[in-house]
Amino acid sequence: MANGIIIIDKSQGWTSMDVCAKLRGILHEKRVGHAGTLDPMATGVLPVFVGRATRAVEFADKSDKEYIAGLKLGVITNTQDTSGQVEERHPVSVTPDRLEEVLGQFRGDILQVPPMYSAIKINGKKLYELARKGREVERPPRPVTIRSLMVEGQSAPDEFTIRVRCSKGTYVRTLCHDIGMALGCGGCMSSLRRTMAAGFGLEDALTLDQAGEAADPAALLRPVDAFFADREKLVLDPAAERKVRNGMTVVMPRLATGEYRVYGQNGEFLALCRAGSGKLTTIKSFFQV
Repeated sequence: MANGIIIIDKSQGWTSMDVCAKLRGILHEKRVGHAGTLDPMATGVLPVFVGRATRAVEFADKSDKEYIAGLKLGVITNTQDTSGQVEERHPVSVTPDRLEEVLGQFRGDILQVPPMYSAIKINGKKLYELARKGREVERPPRPVTIRSLMVEGQSAPDEFTIRVRCSKGTYVRTLCHDIGMALGCGGCMSSLRRTMAAGFGLEDALTLDQAGEAADPAALLRPVDAFFADREKLVLDPAAERKVRNGMTVVMPRLATGEYRVYGQNGEFLALCRAGSGKLTTIKSFFQV
C-alpha cells in the first residue's frame, strides 16, 4: 500500500481537495490529506500525505510557509484579491522606497482580521457562506507572525511583487489589503505562488501530470520520516521497541530531553517520540499495525 509524502506544484484553478482526489486515483489509496490549503487562484507547493503518513499532517500544517505574491495597488475588492468584485479604485503614486517603508509595519508579530471570504467559522457558520449572502460579521483579530517581508520587484506603477515568509494562519491577501490601506490607496492580491511549506520547496515539487505519467507513482513518495529529519534519530533495542509498539513508556535515564525519530532494529520508522525525565513517550506512531 502507498505510504509517504509527495510534494505537488499545484496549478491555478485546482482546489487543494481536487489535488487530493486526483492522487487517490493515481496512487490507489483512500487515505490522502494535504498540509496547508491553497486557494484555487494560487499555485505552488502543496505537501500531500498518503496512507499512514496522513498521521503527520497535523505537524506539517503548523509550520511556516513562504509565498511570492502580486500586490495590486489602487484597487479594493470584496475578496481582497483580483478574483473578487471591485469596491473602490484610487490613484496610485507609490515608489519602491515608500512601499519598503510601509512594509516595516507588518514585519514580526501582528494582528490580522480574517477576510469574510474565508473558511473560518463564526457561531458555527463559515464566513464565506455569509459573505456570499451579502452579510458581514465582526471578526476578532488573530495574531500571526511575518518572519520576513520584502519587495521582489515592480512590473507597473501600481503592481509590485512581494516575498512573504509567515506563520500558520496568515492570509497573504489580507496582508496585501492592509498594506494598500497603510499606503492610503488600497490594494489587493493579484497572484500567489507558494514557494515553501512544511520545510519543502518548489525544487521538491512535481506537477500532477508528472505524478500521473510516472510508471510507478508510489515510487515518487518520500518516506514520512523525511518530514521529521530535523529531529535526532534513535534506534531502539528489541525490548524498548516492543514497548513502543504496545504504546508503553520506555525508561531511558540517560536520554537527553527532546523529540526523536524512533526506529526499530530493522530500520522501520516507528514513531515520533518525546524524551524527558528519563522516560521516552510516543507523540505519534507510524508503524504498520
